Amino acid sequence: MGVPPASAADRALTRPRRRPLAALAALSALGAVGAVMLVTLATPTPRPADAPADEFSAGRAYRTVQTVAARPHPAGSAANDQVREHLVGALRGLGLQTEVQDTVAPEAGQLSGAAGGATVARVRNVVARLPGTASTGRVFLVAHYDSVQTGPGGNDDAAGTSTVLEVARALTAGPRPRNDVVFVLTDAEEACLCGAAAFAASHPLAADGGVVLNLEARGSTGPVIMFETSRNNAELVAAFGRGAPHPVGTSFAVEIYRALPNDTDFTAFLDHDFVGLNSAYIDGGAIYHTPLDTPAAMDRGSLQMHGDNALGLAREFGRADLTALRAGHDATYFPVPGGLVRYPGWLTWPLAALAVLGVLALGWLVRRTGRAGTGRLFAGFGLALAPIVAAPVAAQLLWAGITALRPGYAELLDPYRPVWYRLAVVALAATILLAWYALARRWAGPAALAVGGLGWLALLGVALAALVPGGAYLATLPALAGALAGLVALRTRIDGPWPVVAVTLAGAVAVVILLPTVVLLFPALGMAMGGVAALFAVLLGLAALPVLDLLHPAAGGQRGLVAARARRLGALPAVAAALAATVFAGVGLAVDRFDAAHPVPTHLMYALDAGTGTARWISREADPQPWTDGYVDGPAALAGFPGLGGTDLRTGPAPAANLPAPTVQVLADTTAGGLRTLRLRLLPQRTVRLTTLHVDATTAEVTRAEVAGREVPVGRQPTVEEASLDRWGFGIVFHAPPAEGVEITLTMRPRAGQVSLRAMDASDGLDALPGFRPRPAGVGVVGSHTSEMLAVARTYPF
Repeated sequence: MGVPPASAADRALTRPRRRPLAALAALSALGAVGAVMLVTLATPTPRPADAPADEFSAGRAYRTVQTVAARPHPAGSAANDQVREHLVGALRGLGLQTEVQDTVAPEAGQLSGAAGGATVARVRNVVARLPGTASTGRVFLVAHYDSVQTGPGGNDDAAGTSTVLEVARALTAGPRPRNDVVFVLTDAEEACLCGAAAFAASHPLAADGGVVLNLEARGSTGPVIMFETSRNNAELVAAFGRGAPHPVGTSFAVEIYRALPNDTDFTAFLDHDFVGLNSAYIDGGAIYHTPLDTPAAMDRGSLQMHGDNALGLAREFGRADLTALRAGHDATYFPVPGGLVRYPGWLTWPLAALAVLGVLALGWLVRRTGRAGTGRLFAGFGLALAPIVAAPVAAQLLWAGITALRPGYAELLDPYRPVWYRLAVVALAATILLAWYALARRWAGPAALAVGGLGWLALLGVALAALVPGGAYLATLPALAGALAGLVALRTRIDGPWPVVAVTLAGAVAVVILLPTVVLLFPALGMAMGGVAALFAVLLGLAALPVLDLLHPAAGGQRGLVAARARRLGALPAVAAALAATVFAGVGLAVDRFDAAHPVPTHLMYALDAGTGTARWISREADPQPWTDGYVDGPAALAGFPGLGGTDLRTGPAPAANLPAPTVQVLADTTAGGLRTLRLRLLPQRTVRLTTLHVDATTAEVTRAEVAGREVPVGRQPTVEEASLDRWGFGIVFHAPPAEGVEITLTMRPRAGQVSLRAMDASDGLDALPGFRPRPAGVGVVGSHTSEMLAVARTYPF
């Protein structure tokens, strides 16, 4: 026996008798679920220095942070030598077998070699081992102890380094683990990942692979996120869920990170077939790689979370059978209160298909019960696309407007105090969703719009299953929950409590899955890509449309003054959200001002051609700040400084400093079979961070190259025609060069009578240069590997 058609007044999935009370109860329930999810993402209370010996103490670890990050300590610097000596002493003081791996290593995978050449560094890794009782393999705790040249690295990566030391102390204070645990503090991560590459490729302890737990920081606060895994991670993720006390991580983050060009030391280990997990806290990105990345800037709750998870995972993997970790598939996973939900990746497509079928079944039942005809269902589906498109666009336009008012934001990963701006983006997305719903609801009907919103979620789930399988759950599960709730609501009394309960439970599923995504996307991508967070905020709203509908009067049947009053009431949520967005953006502009403690970032370099005696100021700022504008003019190409050049530079004339260029000494010069081989010594004449040697491609084609006795790939060399447009071809960049210089052997096919080589070195700090005016208060240094760089170059013909 069929269900009689519903009246026009019954076009919603629910029609409780006491609508205001139902709205209050449902929204309060969703708010409570959201609050619990935010607590799940919160950092723990830091433990004091007198915490039990077998626990991780942020108080104890922070002492190491203060020592490691007392000043900038890039690879090769005297400050880095002092940090290394402290780390060696601390590990030996724990009774661990400790050594320094001192070697020359190429960049991991030659990921960003200079000008088609090779990047190499002298590295000195600190390696300590805690032998297991019956080892089935090795667990490696990894962090880098070097910093960038522009900052002391209080978070990046004194956080990881101090965590490794405190975990080592906690492990030695308790029973020995079953498996070997190796503590690896790498050098030259900031320069080229060369320390990790050297360890993974050539250290005896790395010969058989193992499980790597890499510890990083890209900011100063926030939850520690496990954002990267090796392939086929199902068993690793299961161990993460068991071992980490605060398991924040998603398969969506892993998929996105794999698609990005970003790299950490973990990349070098993956290149050598290790398995493992990569974790970091990433909020507070404004200080990343800047002088502000000091120990005082660190959120010790984030440090405690890093340590709790690292110690828990070290113990979990320390007792596991490491031979059984390579599952045949990736898992889908995400955090929930009290733990981690995970399921096999092979369920992605069945769940996506089930969500589509569920939405289709709901649409059929909506039509059968008379709540919407076929035309309205199609209209609801089409209309639901509007907020999906409009909210991200509006968020990007909002940030473009804010950046126009505050141009210094363009050089920051995120504002110093971004919370108000993030709230403004969420409120703006809510404004668009609520205004759209108020306008479309009376014509299309609540049921048709609810089905339309779930339809887009289901289709997005299919698209994600095809393109980003680990992220399909973000759309598939809310769509499936919403469809099931709708089916339950339509098969029970519309004016009873169960339809409200059903749609509220479906909304809770969406909150659990999508709210953390919105929260974590802001620090992960920065405000410049706030539109992505706005998109997921709208998806959350679409999944919860039947609950939002309770804020409106009952649908259908109104006429005259009643209809006008209903429209006014329905517009109130959108007006409130718009007001909130305006207030949040205004408060953000008011409180996040640049000052001495939060300086506007600027970028400046100096390049001297010692052969011609000419010098230039250089900046990468697209729209130079007033301070930078005093040094540089308009955009200009920078010739003669390979690796520093580019089309996005601004330059200006600078006084020539009395600084020597590196010298190139010929140790041997032979010719055989039409090939010329030069054995050279590249010798800096001052204390530098790096030195480079490039070949003039119009004079020779490089066929083979060795650096410090190690052959390096030469890659494809430019043709004669290409060389006429870009003179400098094959190049070698050597980070942390030793005082005695670097031996380089080049085998070349001559293209001219003489071979021209361009030697350059680079140090840091502009204060002593003629014509330099120190930055005033409120003007800072942008986080960049070239900020404050002083380069000196010269061409040598042979």
